[in-house]
Amino acid sequence: MKKLILLSLITAGLFTVKAHASGMAADTGKVVADPPLSISGSVDAYYKYDFSGQKANIPTSFAGDQNSFSIGMIDLALKKKVGKASFVGETSFGPRNDQSIPVATYHIQNLYVSYDVTDKFNLTGGYMATFVGYEVISPVGNFNYSTSYLFTNGPFQNAGLKATYAFSDKASLMAGIFNDQWNVYQAVHKIGTFGAQLMLAPAKGWTAYINLLTANNSTITSGTVIDLTTTYQITNAFKLGLNAADYSASNGAGTGGYQGVALYPQLAVSSVVTMGLRGEYFKTKAGSYASLGPAAGSSVTALTLTANIKSGPLTLIPEIRLDNGSKNMFLNSSNAATKSASQFVLAAVYAF
Repeated sequence: MKKLILLSLITAGLFTVKAHASGMAADTGKVVADPPLSISGSVDAYYKYDFSGQKANIPTSFAGDQNSFSIGMIDLALKKKVGKASFVGETSFGPRNDQSIPVATYHIQNLYVSYDVTDKFNLTGGYMATFVGYEVISPVGNFNYSTSYLFTNGPFQNAGLKATYAFSDKASLMAGIFNDQWNVYQAVHKIGTFGAQLMLAPAKGWTAYINLLTANNSTITSGTVIDLTTTYQITNAFKLGLNAADYSASNGAGTGGYQGVALYPQLAVSSVVTMGLRGEYFKTKAGSYASLGPAAGSSVTALTLTANIKSGPLTLIPEIRLDNGSKNMFLNSSNAATKSASQFVLAAVYAF
């Protein structure tokens, strides 16, 4: 009899272990499965025509081909969260990828892990898209297809460890330590950069981010960036965005930096068409700091009129851009230096 009772207990124990191992609650019979793996991404292609006939005449990131049907990139992001732990892995392929990461053949845009210590406190470490600035690498995240001078001259990615504390749904603070150079997978000399972000949501539809990134070393990105990014959905149809930044460089090549401001008003004229204008003023500070844009001590004003025409996951983006510098920084059709440049872009972006 004792052997029969013992055999029954062992059998019941094995059943319970098997039920938990397979995700089945023994008392209810219901399957408790892990959250699914999330897969998202985009593909994009474009046609661009510079009215001076020059290739890459306007020195900002991406879409540098001239009078050509060209590709941007295919972007694939994997995300998963189980309990308090999560990860993001994002890869991309194409010219836009090659111009946005330090080693084009690695194809890594994001690779990091995250852990919710509490409901309000989070730790994240790895290689991450920067928290500085208004625009991003993926065309899905931008309204305009061409990019601003502020985006091109700021960081794209930062590798490091950051901690974020949410005081409420209206305020949070992030602080972190990062590699001593922007856009790299590993430190050049040391982990020598400090970054912080204060998020404020003062009213419904209004969010603002105050960003700081500072380093004091001999690398080319040594210096301090102070950046403000804010968006305000004023009405259901009208949204206003703003990006302002000041970068004071201090590195082995000398001093300098840049400062600028960009305004992004957008108006939804129908359920499928939104019109937007990006007005940007960008100035390079005197010094030997080299940037993509105007020469040291000069400036450029850029106006970009863009439409987003949506059909499900597909967005068509026609765009006209006019740039005017305080000094000659472009080329005309005769290859002579000139103060102004203009271009037309028609892009197609499919998000999934």
